[in-house]
Amino acid sequence: MTEPLVHVIDDDEAVRVSVGFLLEMADLPAATYASPLEFLDVAPGLTGGCIVTDVRMPGMSGLELARRLKDLGVGLPVIVITGHGDTALAIEALRAGVQDFIEKPFSEETLVGSVRAALASHRKTGEDQAERRRFAQMLESLSGRERDVLRGVMAGKLNKTIGHELGISPRTVEVYRAKMMGKTGAGSLSELVRIAMLAGF
Repeated sequence: MTEPLVHVIDDDEAVRVSVGFLLEMADLPAATYASPLEFLDVAPGLTGGCIVTDVRMPGMSGLELARRLKDLGVGLPVIVITGHGDTALAIEALRAGVQDFIEKPFSEETLVGSVRAALASHRKTGEDQAERRRFAQMLESLSGRERDVLRGVMAGKLNKTIGHELGISPRTVEVYRAKMMGKTGAGSLSELVRIAMLAGF
């Protein structure tokens, strides 16, 4: 495995070691970092996994780290570990896009469950983004007239209405629809509409 799945950031060495060990025992490969700045050195190149970070650290808090990652376009889900008095800060972190926060002391099941949920949500997001890109590329292959017909289809218009608006026969509209379905691989009209919607057409 070329890239650890879980990136653990905590200035307390004992916490880093124990959390890393706990994750490894749950078959979740982990890498540990002593500070947010140390992690930021490698963060821009990361495409998979999730981040577990303490909320209070010298130099940069977990909340500031989450904001910095967002600015850098690093889309890994972030879980913050918070002390008993940090709940307000943790809620602020959620508003900043952090996926979850875990209060100390936490159980092994709580941490592992949160990490697994974060990894699953990131995989799903990645799959959705890949699908959207693929659909967008499919739609780019459509001709201008095919796009005109697709707009009519998306508006729920009948072939006759689309043909009248474009100055072509309903039969020609059907031909364009068939061509679009061939180019996009859609097996039905509803699937063609779904592809167009996911691609942001």
